[in-house]
Amino acid sequence: MTAEDSDGLPPLREVIEACGLTARKSLGQNFLLDLNLTRRIARAAAPLEGATVLEVGPGPGGLTRALFMEGAAKIVCVERDSRCLPALSEISEAYPHRLDIVEGDALRIGLDDLGLTGPVKIVANLPYNVATPLLIGWLKADWPPIYESMTLMFQKEVAQRLAACPGSKTYGRLSVMAQWRCDVKRLFDVAPKAFLPAPKVTSSIVQLVPIQSGSPGCNVRDLERVTAAAFGQRRKMLRSSLKSLPVCTKSLIESADLAPTTRPEDVDVAGFCRLAERFATLRGSHGVATTVENQRD
Repeated sequence: MTAEDSDGLPPLREVIEACGLTARKSLGQNFLLDLNLTRRIARAAAPLEGATVLEVGPGPGGLTRALFMEGAAKIVCVERDSRCLPALSEISEAYPHRLDIVEGDALRIGLDDLGLTGPVKIVANLPYNVATPLLIGWLKADWPPIYESMTLMFQKEVAQRLAACPGSKTYGRLSVMAQWRCDVKRLFDVAPKAFLPAPKVTSSIVQLVPIQSGSPGCNVRDLERVTAAAFGQRRKMLRSSLKSLPVCTKSLIESADLAPTTRPEDVDVAGFCRLAERFATLRGSHGVATTVENQRD
């Protein structure tokens, strides 16, 4: 690493040794040590000049340092593991008044709880064990959100599901929820050897940018319920997979302008939004009585 590429702080391996850090499987930890790689991730979230960044699970701070080196004005990081706090405090000293360290579980800390004001960029090497629920929580936040983009690391198979197109084997509930609210792009893969310890899976960087014109209108709870029913039996046609919903299946599918023989993986995001809207209407109009109709269909 050249002087121009250095932030003046010790190499991450030395930081980890000095703090006595070992990655804990229970926390989904895998530390990124290559500052060139973390800077590549930071650059994927560009432009960072003047930006406020939310980072979840910074660990010893490899990505945190890269974000500052790429121009982030302020970083708010949420770290559950108190063992990492000394390393983060050292970064805070190198960047006075620019790093806010919040100790806690990101699953229990809402965006509003952090006192963030937009626009905010979320950039994180998310712990594998909480990556999906964290993302779903951010997608379900008040809309439009305070974040202008999310540049996140997931297991490769999760990243493939997020960006999957209708008709593919990986298209499912997660694809619909993500693409309902955001433009989703899978940017590049990260090999296991980049981590300490090396995981057994390849990772991918995914960028999600909120749809500026507003996502297709429907209630998130209705969309979750419809997609859960549909993909819970993804090999079946809609006329069978949607029978678990407490409305007349035939009326639901027809009113959403879909064919009853369509399989869930062939329904695009707009189609699922129509199903969610019609589900809400039919449930409100017919209530429990529609369950009997379903049993006769």
